[in-house]
Amino acid sequence: QIDLVESGGGSVQAGGSLRLSCTISSDTYSPFCMAWFRQGPDKEREGIASIRRDDTTNYAESVQGRFTISKDNAKNTLHLQMNGLLPEDSAMYYCAADSGLILDIAMLASEMYAYWGRGTQVSVSS
Repeated sequence: QIDLVESGGGSVQAGGSLRLSCTISSDTYSPFCMAWFRQGPDKEREGIASIRRDDTTNYAESVQGRFTISKDNAKNTLHLQMNGLLPEDSAMYYCAADSGLILDIAMLASEMYAYWGRGTQVSVSS
């Protein structure tokens, strides 16, 4: 059983920052790729940032330059530093992981990930 648990969500004003974390419950599971997705009200789930075991990263245009994904291999934890937050960033944020090979072009595709967290809410007010 692999569980992903997100934390760090909250409410901030536009221009503020938040740092999300995602912890994998298993000490032995080593994902090939991890990612952050988000889903706002009445919107489809969107892949926004991903990182592979070789530290290759991929970002959606909507967050490029504002968000940074990173991982702590020793603690089996994924992070998302979010700066310059905008009201349109308000959403439920989910982390995802998979041990299979994921090519660059597919790193933000939700169907590539087998394991998902339950999400953490981010609300940005104007």
